[in-house]
Amino acid sequence: MCKHEQKTCPRCQTPFECKVGDVMHCQCYGINFTTDEKSFIEERYTDCLCRNCLLELKQKYTLFKEKYFINGNTR
Repeated sequence: MCKHEQKTCPRCQTPFECKVGDVMHCQCYGINFTTDEKSFIEERYTDCLCRNCLLELKQKYTLFKEKYFINGNTR
């Protein structure tokens, strides 16, 4: 039997279902992160985030990177 867990997003407080036992049907499935993006999120949160927050943080990381770094150099 697949393990599903009711969680609350630590960032926005939205309830969601984590499907750790059936990852292909989990709300986070299909969101791909670079190593740097994963580190960015892991430094700030210790538990699962809802899909909306994951997508928003991915965008914020991209914007931050584009704003402050050019070809690995700080602006």
